[in-house]
Amino acid sequence: MTERRVRVRFAPSPTGPLHIGGVRTALYNYLFARQHGGDLVFRIEDTDSTRFVPGAEQYIIEAFQWLGIKFDEGVSFGGQYGPYRQSERRDIYKKYGGQLLAEGKAYIAFDTPEELEQKRQEIQNFQYDSSTRGGMRNSLTMAKEEVDSLIAEGRQYVVRFKIDPGQEVLVDDHLMEISHVIRGEEWLPSAPLHVLLYQAFGWQDTMPRFAHLPLLLKPVGNGKLSKRDGDKLGFPVFPLEWHDPKTGEVSTGYREKGYLPEAVVNFLALLGWSPGNDQELMTMDEMVSLFDLTKCSKAGAKFDYVKAAWFNHQYLIRRPDADWCPTFDKVLKDNGITATAEQEAEVVRMMKMKVVEYTDSLGNKKKRNISFPSDLWPLTKFFFVAPTDFDREGDKFIRKNWNEQTADQMRQLADVLESVTDWSVEGQKAVVDPWVAQTGIKPWNAWRIALVGTGQGPDMYELSTFLGKEETIKRTRKAIEKLG
Repeated sequence: MTERRVRVRFAPSPTGPLHIGGVRTALYNYLFARQHGGDLVFRIEDTDSTRFVPGAEQYIIEAFQWLGIKFDEGVSFGGQYGPYRQSERRDIYKKYGGQLLAEGKAYIAFDTPEELEQKRQEIQNFQYDSSTRGGMRNSLTMAKEEVDSLIAEGRQYVVRFKIDPGQEVLVDDHLMEISHVIRGEEWLPSAPLHVLLYQAFGWQDTMPRFAHLPLLLKPVGNGKLSKRDGDKLGFPVFPLEWHDPKTGEVSTGYREKGYLPEAVVNFLALLGWSPGNDQELMTMDEMVSLFDLTKCSKAGAKFDYVKAAWFNHQYLIRRPDADWCPTFDKVLKDNGITATAEQEAEVVRMMKMKVVEYTDSLGNKKKRNISFPSDLWPLTKFFFVAPTDFDREGDKFIRKNWNEQTADQMRQLADVLESVTDWSVEGQKAVVDPWVAQTGIKPWNAWRIALVGTGQGPDMYELSTFLGKEETIKRTRKAIEKLG
């Protein structure tokens, strides 16, 4: 038999924002398709009109555009096998549903949502199957005349695949190697029922292969990852910010949080798949080359949001400093600061390898490398805003490094700085270093307090060069006045 071209699909429902677990599923499809020279199809599963949410479809498309996961055909991408929106294929389904009914392989069910809910209340773990359908309102229990009459009235119904009791269906699953004992009978949603449909129509030669991926799990506790977990622990579960049109609730996204798309993709790829080596940082092309479905885990993967931040740090520090500017510029503007792109890039150069302190979800004080441009603001505020309050009592660094001799030493330093004519790093060093050697005064920590307000910041000469001569001397004399 001629080997067929690989075609895989991702088919989300436009019922809300795209979950990060769905992104991983689409990513694995993308890697598999690209590795085999195949196609990735984007289908919209919108058959349930009652759950449709305006804007969800465009949100999903925009999310994949940001992530760099590209589809070959489908809704908004075109292709020769459309329509790709399920609601536009109703006539096709009606035709083949009619064939199944005519051959006695399916039946019509008129049960209302209220009747089904009542059965769920009456029967624990209720399933609409061969053991319960005899007590339901369907064409197997009703006279043909009544069925025809209800259809003529326009009564709503569904077509259910007719399955014999205890029937087993072997699903050719690329990952799980599983079989299913059929219970539910609605004929569209699940893999085993797709298998039955292919068999019913005699399409076995074109039967698709399946690969069931395990779920993404909570970082803490048991169960699948939910939005509630992200809200509780402070990380997004959606790729982009989502504005719920019904409730007005705004949910943060990885893009707005400051994640780089390549970092998100790299992180997700390794949640349930291993390339078989110790490599963690991979380009999309490298992932395509290394991807192997047989190396995907059959167990669920714990969602490690701390590792996600680590990936973002790794990708951030490898970016040119100027590439940080658009996001860092927004951070500065949000705090009332206007700076040039050159200034922003210079601050990033000096500070991107610093460590930021933060409080975790349990209230513990911790430290980590800068993972997001927004982390820079508390570490860089002093570049743009002079310190005004010096907390002698609360700041251990100030208590240790500003004593009764410090004010006089800082006055001497300020006078020396007044004499500097070349305000470059080298120009300052040429004047200040000899003064340090001659007097034995080591002004660095006290000078840092004067310029920063505490014990953080870059090299002092680089900082003073950035601030400029006037601002540096002004801050130095102000600290003398405040601290004495």
